[in-house]
Amino acid sequence: MSESAERTPLSELLAGFTATESGHRVQIPADWLQGRAVYGGLSAALALHSAHGALDALPPLRSVQLTFIGPAGSDVELRPVLDRRGKSTAFVSVDIVSGGRLAVRAALCFGAARDSRLAAGGPLAPAVSGPETSDPFFRRGVDGRHLGPNFAQHFNSRHAAGGLPMSGADAADFTVWLQHKDTTMADSLVGLVALADALPPAAMASFVEPAPISTMTWMFDLLTGDPRTDDGWWLCRSTADATRDGYSSQAMTIWNRAGEPVVAGRQNVAIFY
Repeated sequence: MSESAERTPLSELLAGFTATESGHRVQIPADWLQGRAVYGGLSAALALHSAHGALDALPPLRSVQLTFIGPAGSDVELRPVLDRRGKSTAFVSVDIVSGGRLAVRAALCFGAARDSRLAAGGPLAPAVSGPETSDPFFRRGVDGRHLGPNFAQHFNSRHAAGGLPMSGADAADFTVWLQHKDTTMADSLVGLVALADALPPAAMASFVEPAPISTMTWMFDLLTGDPRTDDGWWLCRSTADATRDGYSSQAMTIWNRAGEPVVAGRQNVAIFY
């Protein structure tokens, strides 16, 4: 069976949403799992898609906070709740439930643009080669199949700078070009959110052998109300600021192909190494 035959495009997965009394239900195929749980970026994308499906005329997404409480299996229920809607903002909570248990709690903040005398750029993009001249980040075995986690097969990846997983690097840092293989997701906000967590925790650059990891919390801000890029490529960087006591705190930034910052975030990861 070919890799493409084993892959469920994100657009197809989202089309499988069914309405329930409290929100939505969707079946998650194995190719979107990370270990025994739904991949974190997909969890955020599902929460956003459910919020848009349940609530009308939401302003642009500005910020997301997620707490990963337990593993979400293949049968997922999403329960969006409008916490508050003001003149320009809306706050939405989305609980992701699996097997009758709360797996992920998401808090989404939406906000319309307003006139302001302030306008400052975000972090500058690192000077790296484009994806056309860079090697794949998620490596392949001799049979051509991905060696990374299941969900990674949904993305094209190019190693731009920094280390590689389990390379024993001194600096815990990854910089990678990422692109959805599902071309309908090229300029989709849900697609960007699904891609935003695709890199392994940056601390894994310092690993010399496999070891379990688990994301505890993840938050990110959208730096523009309409993020777009050329050819679907986004430049993603994760840097571990501190790793001790079995936890790693990392910063995450995404730029578009023109070098404009579009996402800034932080993540706390449990490290079993």
